[in-house]
Amino acid sequence: MTLLYASVVIDVDSTLCGIEGIDFLADRRGGDVGARVAALTARAMRGEVELQSVYGDRLAIVRPSADDVAALADEYRESLAPGASDAISAMRKAGARLILISGGVRQAIAPLARALGFADRDVFAVSIAFDTKGNYESYDRSSPLATQRGKPEVVERLIADRRLIRPILAVGDGATDVPLRSVADTFAAYVGFARRTSVVAHADLEIASFAELEHAVLGPTNR
Repeated sequence: MTLLYASVVIDVDSTLCGIEGIDFLADRRGGDVGARVAALTARAMRGEVELQSVYGDRLAIVRPSADDVAALADEYRESLAPGASDAISAMRKAGARLILISGGVRQAIAPLARALGFADRDVFAVSIAFDTKGNYESYDRSSPLATQRGKPEVVERLIADRRLIRPILAVGDGATDVPLRSVADTFAAYVGFARRTSVVAHADLEIASFAELEHAVLGPTNR
């Protein structure tokens, strides 16, 4: 089978899964925490502010515990996009190289990623640290994924290491995904959960489901 794209870079929050992880964690705090953090997330995803200007602030407000992150891991599994598992399996079977890339919490994303057949080395997200009682301590401030343009940096490194090969399709829903257009051959705006006009305006394709993603990679008649 001839792949239309040899590599596929997939965002997680509001793309692979129908939630924004940090907003889920904030909602667990009650009060106005959820609304405060959701407003910051929305501004970053629309591109109104740089991600790095709100990333640490959101975590400092929420201070997610190890138990909170475990609950988020469960929620990621529950909110998996319809058809995602089958599409990922089909693309992988056809020989496409797949990675997950996210500014979300790595410890919460990893269990779902493993269930979908991703090796840990193919999952890129931001690790957070807990103390011995499972309370929040900090996050990996050195991670490029806590910044607005960090995703292309990760993808460029993978291309240099030959872990991703061209042509590359990158798919995501938010402003932090748009910079992937500079390193991928095609950037697709995923609108299955949230349609952000500013993201769609910069996209080469608009994709509303994982069935459509599969067709974009394999062609409409192949599976």
